[in-house]
Amino acid sequence: MASSTVSRVRRDSRTPDVNPVRRVRRQLPMSPWLFAAPGLLITGAFILYPFVSTLVNAFTDRRTLIPGEFVGLANFRELLHDDMFWIGLRNSSLYVLGVVPALVILPLLLALLVQKNIPGITFFRSAFYTPVVASIVVVGLIWVWLLDERGLINSLLEAVGVGRIGFLSDQWLLLLSAMAVTVWKGLGYYMIIYLAALANVPRELHEAAAVDGAGAIRRFVTVTVPAVRSTMALVGALSSVAAFKVFSEVYLMAGPSGGPAGEDTTLVMLVQRTGTGLTGRVGYASAISVVVFVVTVALMLLVLRADRRGET
Repeated sequence: MASSTVSRVRRDSRTPDVNPVRRVRRQLPMSPWLFAAPGLLITGAFILYPFVSTLVNAFTDRRTLIPGEFVGLANFRELLHDDMFWIGLRNSSLYVLGVVPALVILPLLLALLVQKNIPGITFFRSAFYTPVVASIVVVGLIWVWLLDERGLINSLLEAVGVGRIGFLSDQWLLLLSAMAVTVWKGLGYYMIIYLAALANVPRELHEAAAVDGAGAIRRFVTVTVPAVRSTMALVGALSSVAAFKVFSEVYLMAGPSGGPAGEDTTLVMLVQRTGTGLTGRVGYASAISVVVFVVTVALMLLVLRADRRGET
C-alpha cells in the first residue's frame, strides 16, 4: 500500500503543470510588451526618430546629399536676419488670430442648432460634417476655381455690377481666403466635439434659468458657456496648433511661391521650400521646425493656463 502511494506521488510529480491560471501568470510579464510592440515600433520610427533627428540637424549645416557638420546656433542666428522667416512668422501668427476665435465660437453655435432631435436633423449634421472627410486637395482646388478671377464668385460679382475681386492675387485677400477655407473645413469637426460636451450639460440648469426669466442669450452665457469651458479650451488648443502649422490651404491657393512675391508664405511652407530638393538646406529647415515646435507648445500652454484661470 505504501509503495503504491509512493509510486503514484512520483508519477504525479513527473506530470506537467497544466493549470491554466499558472500558465497565464507565467505569460503576463511579456504579453503586454508583445501587444504594444507594433505601436511602439511605429511611434519610434515615424515620431521619435524624426523628432530627435530634427533637433540634431538644427545644429548642423546638413544638406540633402551632404551629412553636414556641427555649427552650434548659427542656423538660429541666421533666422534673425532672414526676411522670409519673419514673413512666415507674421503670416502664421495672423492665421492663428484669424482662425482660432472663429473655430472656437462658430462650431459651438452650430452644435446648438443641430443639438435637438427633430425630423431631418441627421441630414444637416451630415452636411456640416462632409467638408471634414473631404480631401484637403479637393477642397483647395474647388475653392481656387470659385475664387479665381474667372471663377464662379467673380463672375457673379461682375454680373451684379460689383466687378472682379483679386481673391487670389492680393496678398491680404489671399490670406483671408485661405483662413475662410480652414474655418469652413473645420466647423464640422469641432461641432462634433461640442455636441458631445453639450450632451453632458444637465437639462435642469437650463430649466432653472428659464424659470428665473433668462432668455436664450442669457442661458447661453450663464449656463452653456461655463459648462463647456474646458471643451472650448481643448478646441482652442487644437485649432491653435493646426492654424500655426497651416500648409495645405495656403500652398494650394497661393502656389509654391507663396503668393505675390512670397508675401503669403507660412513657416511650414518655408520649411518645405528650404529643406527639400537636391540642394535643400536640411539643417536650416530643421531650425525653423524647432521654432514651430516651440511656438505650438507655448500656444497650448497659454490656452490651458487661461482655462485654469477661468475655472478659478
